[in-house]
This record gives sequence, C-alpha cells and structure tokens, in this order.
Amino acid sequence: MTPTLRTERLLLEPYIPEDEEDFVALFQDTRVSQWMGDGPASEAADRALFGRIFTKVYARELFDVWAVRRDGLLVGHAEIKPTDIVGGHEIIYALAPAAWGFGLGTEVAEAIVAYGFDTLGLTKVYATVAAPNMASLTLLDGIGFERVRDITEDNGSTTRVLARHLYTSDKSPLAR
Repeated sequence: MTPTLRTERLLLEPYIPEDEEDFVALFQDTRVSQWMGDGPASEAADRALFGRIFTKVYARELFDVWAVRRDGLLVGHAEIKPTDIVGGHEIIYALAPAAWGFGLGTEVAEAIVAYGFDTLGLTKVYATVAAPNMASLTLLDGIGFERVRDITEDNGSTTRVLARHLYTSDKSPLAR
C-alpha cells in the first residue's frame, strides 16, 4: 500500500475519491499535461485514469501513486513505478502552475527518490523528460540526475532519459 510521505512543506498521500475534480483539473491544465505521457487528454480520459488509480494501481498494489498536498490542498501528483522504457523505476511528478517557482518540485522529486532508495531498495532511479522541458531538466540536474540517453519519439520529438544512482561516496548527491 502506498505510504504517506512528508517533506518540509508537502504531504504526499494516497488519493481519495474526493480528489477526482482536483486531479482532473490538474491534468486538464495544458501547462501541466503537455509534459505528461502523450500530452493533453480528454476530460473523460483523465477521469478514467483517476478511476484506474483505485481499481488497478491501488487494488493490485502495482506501484506507488500520491496526491501532493500543501496546506490541505491538492497541488500535484507523484509516482514511482517500474517501466520497460528505462529498465528500472521511473519517477513522475507534476505540480499545478500556482505551485511553480517555490522549490516544491524539488521537494517532491527528492521525496520520491528517497522513497525509491530507502523503502524500495533501489540503487538507481530514472526520470524521462521531454527535451524542451527545461524546468524539469534543471530541477533533476540540481538533485543529482545525469543524462543517460535520448529517445527519438514517433512524432520526432526527443525524450531525455536521466538517472540518479545511490552512491556511497562523499561525492554523492545524497551526501550534500
């Protein structure tokens, strides 16, 4: 079962059914969804996705998915899941535009990376990011992710594959 995680300013906890409207609003905001999966989806598709979090992901304990809250309000979404694209576990995070620019993305990413290392026992965590998404690339670089390779998508766009390793030396991002 997906545990609750806490950062200095955020609470990452499993979704509850009452989160559906805020979830759909987050994923319907094209400033957010342009960077998620295959990009913006219909409202019906986002509602179906929200439903699958309960009927598949949580019910079968497939992977961890969190509602990201600040002061009780849903401000984002986070996941860590195995994926064939990278051959390991990938972190996924999204914040509502009202939460941008305050370092909350770094808190979310650090929390789910730490969960991957400390709880899941991973030695490497991946992220995939659209090459034009400079905000996310900069954030991940700042917390120790390094570029592994680029993937050219069917539509010609480029996705960057990044990884962060669990180091044991003092040069580790974890030792900062």
